[in-house]
Amino acid sequence: MYIFIAITFYKELSQQDLKHFITIEPAIDGLLFRTPMSTFELRRFITQLIEAGFPKDKIIIHSNVKLLKALNLRCIHFKENDELAILIKQQYPELIVGMSTHNIEMVKHCHECQLDYVFFGHIFPTSSHPDEHPRTIQEIHDVLEIDIPIYAIGGISLSTI
Repeated sequence: MYIFIAITFYKELSQQDLKHFITIEPAIDGLLFRTPMSTFELRRFITQLIEAGFPKDKIIIHSNVKLLKALNLRCIHFKENDELAILIKQQYPELIVGMSTHNIEMVKHCHECQLDYVFFGHIFPTSSHPDEHPRTIQEIHDVLEIDIPIYAIGGISLSTI
């Protein structure tokens, strides 16, 4: 089974980005918003996206609980080691809560804390971690033994899939 989650570039999003997200929506299962935009600006952008027909259930907010609640969304993602993810999952078990991970210990921790999924990577060389080696085949096999949905991240492109 293939699940494709797009992640925004870390930048201020534009109307061109909005059109792009609408275009790719049928081909993706989720869109993670990871930007430096203020809560107000991002709320306005996501509201426009929803009004343009983008499904709310495909929107994933990166660590902004206030925005998640304001837009009545269900899915939130946190960076590795952000203990707020665990608190949010405990307080709001109906939410879908995930975390980025880079090693088996953190994947196990997320499973033990009943998070809903993890991103695991990076799988291929990536410009976001230029001085780090990708996860090994053995590391990938080991984490796949843990009973939690695991999504590969990092360096994934048309040439690597």
